[in-house]
Amino acid sequence: MTVSAAPVTPLSVTLALDTATPFLTLAVSWPGGELERVQEVGRASAERLADETRALFGAAGLPFQAQTIVIGTGPGSYTGVRVGASYALGLARVWGAEVRGVSTLESLVRGDGPQAVSLDARKGNVYSAVYEVSAGTVTDTVQPVARRPLAEFEAELSGLPHWRDPAPSGLALLRAGLAHGAKDWELAYL
Repeated sequence: MTVSAAPVTPLSVTLALDTATPFLTLAVSWPGGELERVQEVGRASAERLADETRALFGAAGLPFQAQTIVIGTGPGSYTGVRVGASYALGLARVWGAEVRGVSTLESLVRGDGPQAVSLDARKGNVYSAVYEVSAGTVTDTVQPVARRPLAEFEAELSGLPHWRDPAPSGLALLRAGLAHGAKDWELAYL
């Protein structure tokens, strides 16, 4: 005799992940809660990503499944960006989840108001953008992501707060992905 269990209705869970920087950035949200983990791992994202993602779901008391996955699309190292994208696409296929992409720079915002963010692009250059932020989420792009000389970028800021190479926020990435994440995303490399 075969007994079939009632179908499990997946929770409205969103996972965000980014491996484009030296930080392994993860966040999960569900009705009634959210949790993030950000760890500086250098180049060890590939070795740590699967275990840390499972640990995040465990800490949240959630089954290991999400309906939406938000990924940081870079800019970042070729290997770093691809590690996160490959893992997200693999999970999405198993879970039947949607994958949305957001620039890694959107995970660098802090607080509210207009602000500049940048990541080191080597040789005195940065990948930078200027955003308008409300409730911790990018609501408008004032200056799009571009590679520029750091001195030139800083000269244009006119007193705006500038977050230079900070630890990313998984929750900022997650919220941006839900608000305006692209379904037809592309990866950006350093």
